[in-house]
Amino acid sequence: MSVTTKNHAGRDAIEHASQDELRSLQLQRLKWSLRHAYDNVPHYRKSFDAAGVHPDDLKELGDLARFPFTTKQDLRDNYPFNMFAVPREDIVRIHASSGTTGKPTVVGYTKRDIDTWAELVARSIWAGGGRPGDIVHVAYGYGLFTGGLGAHYGAERLGCSVVPMSGGQTEKQVQLIRDFGPHIIMVTPSYFCNLIEEMERQGMDPHESSLRIGIFGAEPWTGQMRQDIEARCGIDAVDIYGLSEVMGPGVAMECVEAKDGPVVWEDHFLPEIIDPATGAPVADGEPGELVFTSLTKEGMPVIRYRTRDLTRLLPPTARSMRRIDKITGRSDDMLIVRGVNLFPTQVEELVLKTPELAAQYQLVLTRSSNLDELEVITELRPEHDALGAAERDALAGRLRHAIKTYIGVSARISVQGAGGIERTVAGKARRVIDKRG
Repeated sequence: MSVTTKNHAGRDAIEHASQDELRSLQLQRLKWSLRHAYDNVPHYRKSFDAAGVHPDDLKELGDLARFPFTTKQDLRDNYPFNMFAVPREDIVRIHASSGTTGKPTVVGYTKRDIDTWAELVARSIWAGGGRPGDIVHVAYGYGLFTGGLGAHYGAERLGCSVVPMSGGQTEKQVQLIRDFGPHIIMVTPSYFCNLIEEMERQGMDPHESSLRIGIFGAEPWTGQMRQDIEARCGIDAVDIYGLSEVMGPGVAMECVEAKDGPVVWEDHFLPEIIDPATGAPVADGEPGELVFTSLTKEGMPVIRYRTRDLTRLLPPTARSMRRIDKITGRSDDMLIVRGVNLFPTQVEELVLKTPELAAQYQLVLTRSSNLDELEVITELRPEHDALGAAERDALAGRLRHAIKTYIGVSARISVQGAGGIERTVAGKARRVIDKRG
């Protein structure tokens, strides 16, 4: 549980430890985490007991497969604070990710958790090529989303100068990049492409900017996008991975010298890959769903949390810890729109709260100027089919406002007449049409 020892080869000595040393530390911390969760979180005591397992049953790392999974639904069912393993008064910060309307997934951190998180993001920035004294332009969103503050505290911990820009105000972003001369930008890859276009619009050559490293996360991106970004801007583009339920950004980080997939910081998070259909563990190198168990979290430990991200575990290269491959998709229906997690059922719930609208809807995802665009197509109930254009526009405005307020994404709304949404031969609508390629 203590902060690991620093060395000059990397941020922390454990990054270059032997496999025996790493596995020994994992086993020690895993025993603590299971006991901490069982003793202090009623949900875990109940689920462990129902599965017929006890923390004392863990003798080796492989025994973790006997313990039950944690899902996002478990976190929702225990909203807001029932997954906390310490008194609420010991929680110094609360974050939340998007969930069903009015009930986001809540995450709590103790002071030690915040320190650990900052240290791991600092380690991540170092792995990405950042060093003390660098100026870091943070364009992730601040607030309940973990991206902005997670990046901010980590950059400060490393000894960097932070520009807490947050998202939006594209013209001002470019102005500050020109005026302040940051070396590193932390942002979603799609928004960075938009910043490149704005630089060019303002007559600025992206190659001539001060930026030398882009740390990109919060949404999937391809190897081709990396190549395009590096060619257009002359920077090193590296991938940071994280999710709020496990910690936030900094669960895994790509090393700039290898650029071969994010290294999981296995001294704090134990990864597994499972068959998403059966839940059975699969061997390293085999594709499946990524599962994490926290090893050091005090405020809200997570045991075998199903991320729903589809990937595979790869052997160590630049560090002693395993890597994850590019995320190839999701084992559920979650969409990521401009870094925001969105479930079709969230939109459905808001549509159903609008009396004039039928229970039919369609989400159409496109990409314009490298940014995701969401259109929500709805239709009127037959008894409201005579509504005029002005009334339909008012309905669209109400739904647009609700989606932005409760889910956090901007959307265009189309209100069609009754029966206007295409059905399949089985009478069901296609809920999602993803044209982003």
